[in-house]
Amino acid sequence: MGKKRRKVRVDFHKNRGRRARNNDLTREVDATTADDFTAGTERISGKGDLNRKRTIIVEGEGDDARLEVDESVCVPGRVLSAIGLNSLVHLDDGRRLECTVRRVLRTLARDTRNVVVTGDRVLVRPANDEHDEQGVIERVEPRSSALSRRQNEREHIIAANVDQAAVIASANEPPLKPALIDRFVAACERESIRPLIVINKADLVPIDDLRAVAAIYARLAYAVAITSVPDRFGIDRLKRLLTDRTTVFSGQSGVGKSSLLNAVYPDYGLETSHVSGWTSKGRHTTRRAVLLPLPFGGDVIDTPGVRQFELWDVSSGEIEAYFAEFRPFVPSCRFPDCSHTHETECAVKRAVDEEMIPKVRYDSYVRILSGDDPPPR
Repeated sequence: MGKKRRKVRVDFHKNRGRRARNNDLTREVDATTADDFTAGTERISGKGDLNRKRTIIVEGEGDDARLEVDESVCVPGRVLSAIGLNSLVHLDDGRRLECTVRRVLRTLARDTRNVVVTGDRVLVRPANDEHDEQGVIERVEPRSSALSRRQNEREHIIAANVDQAAVIASANEPPLKPALIDRFVAACERESIRPLIVINKADLVPIDDLRAVAAIYARLAYAVAITSVPDRFGIDRLKRLLTDRTTVFSGQSGVGKSSLLNAVYPDYGLETSHVSGWTSKGRHTTRRAVLLPLPFGGDVIDTPGVRQFELWDVSSGEIEAYFAEFRPFVPSCRFPDCSHTHETECAVKRAVDEEMIPKVRYDSYVRILSGDDPPPR
């Protein structure tokens, strides 16, 4: 049985006022654009420029809803990179097209910063000329997973349809930030993405210090790798953990994401840069998320670095569920709605006092709960 079809009313000319002049040379272009993006299943109504509406047909409900399009003229593909409204798509028939995004998709995506993201499965309508390497993304297929964060009160999706997220941190330059790691791990737990904690630049600090940090996450059954690019320490282990998976490389600017990928596969030749000496902060060498195939199986998505990571669309009552070590103790708390901060007879706080829950992880939980970002350095 096919998915249920339903009508949806969306804005057509969003935030557009009346033209200042009747002889505006763009009038003819605007009229052409409206016709080009109106399919046979769509209807436009409304008299003014600010209240025009479009009726479109979608299939399914909620997060599984998809825009109905003419699939006979479309080819499925996967987004290799996306910036703004321009994407590079690898089609299933082997072609690579530079694509724009259909206007109605931009109108529907009101809560997200980006309509199409790297890793998306999409339907593309190629240009009529078979020699033209351009097309239009007609539909974004439902995502199996999405690593995202809150940015300017909107959802910023870093990458889609991944089964593993390599959370890259550096031992130094910039300094190690466990609180930032914990935010990434919580975002992975929310989306059922497998976290992989990678502590890079191991040559800059005593290795025993890093093993103590790694043990915190290893005890939670998370995969951990300690690496150093100059002496290739831990690179072989990292390659094994990446094999046959789709992995997004995420983390703070300057931790060495691109350097690690070059060490894993030198033919990538990704651009790298040094950390600023006077701020100890990384520079954004990678400017957009890019999907790269691995020669030994699997794919990686190299992403720009972040300075902060705030969880998206997570209520305060959900956060405890994303800290795996809390789970055995939560049922023993006196109060069913215990926040594990100020309540008496809290089993989680007692476990922290008895060193059954690492204090650094509990501090990360409290910071997320209070809405505080990890302190800048």
